[in-house]
Formats: sequence, C-alpha cells, structure tokens
Amino acid sequence: MKEDQLKLLEKIRKSEIKLSDIWINYWLEYSNPSVWQFWLCIAMLVIPLVILILFIDRKKIFHLGFYGYGIHIFFAMIDAFGVIKGLWIYPYKIFPALPASVSLDSSFVPVTFILLYQYILNKGKNYYIWILLLCLALAFILKPLMVGIGLFRFGGKENFLMLFWGYAVVALISKWITDFFIFLSKTRKWSLYRE
Repeated sequence: MKEDQLKLLEKIRKSEIKLSDIWINYWLEYSNPSVWQFWLCIAMLVIPLVILILFIDRKKIFHLGFYGYGIHIFFAMIDAFGVIKGLWIYPYKIFPALPASVSLDSSFVPVTFILLYQYILNKGKNYYIWILLLCLALAFILKPLMVGIGLFRFGGKENFLMLFWGYAVVALISKWITDFFIFLSKTRKWSLYRE
C-alpha cells in the first residue's frame, strides 16, 4: 500500500474507534437496560423469533428461510447505508457495537415478511399486491409510530415515501432471488455439476 493510503486508512480506523466510544458512552447514558425503549427493542427482537418458530410451515422452512434471509440481508444493508449516510438514526440499541437496529433488521421485519410470504404461498395469493400492502404498513404506520415514540429519527429531509421504496425494493429483490434459486433447483440448465 502507498503511504498516503495507509495514512488515510489509519485515520478511518481511529475515527471508527472514536465513534464506537461515543456510541458506548451514549448507550450507557441513554439506551441501557434502565430505559423502557431498551426493553421494547429486546421484545422486537425476541418475540417475532418465537412466533416464527411456533408458526412457520415446517414443510417450506428452507424456502421461507432463504427468502427471509434475503429480506434480512438487503434490509440490513439499506438500513446501514441510511445510518452511515446520516439519513436516519436509531436512538436506542440493544448493544452499542451492533449496527443500526438489530431488532428490526434481524427479527421484526424479516419475520413479518416471512409469515406474510408463507400466507401468500399457502393461500395462492398475489405476492405483489400483498407485499405492497405490507410495505405501505411498515413505511406509513410502523415507522411513524417509531418516530412518535422516539425509536427512529430522520436526519434531514428524508420521508416515509423513501422508506416505502426501500421496503419495496428489498421485497422484490428477495422474491426474485428466491424464485431464481427455486428455478435452479428444478433444472440442470447452466450447471456443470454432475452427480
């Protein structure tokens, strides 16, 4: 590496350590287990996972899990991007070192999508219509509620419509990737693998 590159990399590393220390101090003061928001974040992490374990269709568990993992990954990426770019912030975290909102990214949102997708598959419903309704509910009901109780804050001129588009893009990409892998599982096209 060039000397200029190493210097800049070291500056980034030191900035990240400083930011981490700021988050830890903030968490100890405002986001620790002594505040009710912390326990709401814990509930948003644990309760959906328990519900998923109890109600997931075990015959379709890998299909649903693959889809849900896609929702989780893409939503976490969009959420992390939004936080890093200062578009929004989550004032309460379960742990200060974890990115954005682990409760939403890893549990609440993916489980909600998985259970609706399961309903869609089992009842033969139109994915796009039902997911559109879910995206509208998350963007225009859940997020404003989170703003109202202080669990989510915009950084500037962002709005709930922008969040809706984020949810919609995640839902579409996750569905299309899941459909593609299901297609691949049923064909030998493009495969060099031989049993």
